[in-house]
Amino acid sequence: MIGVYDYTVIATYLSLLFGLAGIYSASRGNLFAAILFLMLAGLLDAFDGRIARTKKNRTDTEKRFGIQIDSLNDLVCFGVLPAAIGTAMGCTAIWFLTTMAFFTLCALIRLAYFNVMEEERQEGTSEVRKFYLGVPVTSASFIVPAYYLLSLYGGLTDYIVYAIGLFVLGVAFIAPVRVTKPGLKGILFMGLLGIAELVLFLLSVPGK
Repeated sequence: MIGVYDYTVIATYLSLLFGLAGIYSASRGNLFAAILFLMLAGLLDAFDGRIARTKKNRTDTEKRFGIQIDSLNDLVCFGVLPAAIGTAMGCTAIWFLTTMAFFTLCALIRLAYFNVMEEERQEGTSEVRKFYLGVPVTSASFIVPAYYLLSLYGGLTDYIVYAIGLFVLGVAFIAPVRVTKPGLKGILFMGLLGIAELVLFLLSVPGK
C-alpha cells in the first residue's frame, strides 16, 4: 500500500480520528464533546513531531510525507473542527457563517505556506525549527476552548464571543509575526492549561 505506516505517524492518524469525532459531535449539537475532542487532538499533535524525530533513519520521502499529513490533519482538526463547533452554536446569520469560513480559509493558507517554507528550510539545514512565522494553527486546540469558556463564565452571548475570537485567531494565522517554537516546558504549560480548561468544562456540565 502507498503511504507510511510506521510508529512515527500513529499520533497524527489518531489525532485525525479525534478531529473527525469532534466534527461528528458538533453536527449532533454536542458542544462539550466536540471541544473535548479538539483538545485531545491538540494533545496528540504536541508530541507527534518529537515522536517522528526519534526515528533517525527516516528517508527524505518519509520526512516530506510527515510534513504533508501533519498539515492535512491540522486543517481538519484545527481549521474545520473549530468552524463546525461554531455552527453547532445555532447561529445561522450570514456574518457568522462567513466568519467561520474565513477562519478555515486562514488556516488553509497558513498550513500551505508552512509546508512550502518547511520543505525549503529542510533542503538547506537539518536543524530543528526555532520559531514559526504566524501563529501556529494548532494553537486553536487551547485558544478555541478558552473562547467558549469566556462566554460561558462571563455571561456573554456564546456565538458573538466565538465569532470575534475566531476572526482574530484567523488573522493571527496569516500575520507575518515570529512566534518562538515552544520547548518541553512550553508544551507542559499548554498541557496544564488544557487540564484547567477541561476542569472548567466538567464543572459547567448540568448536574455537576
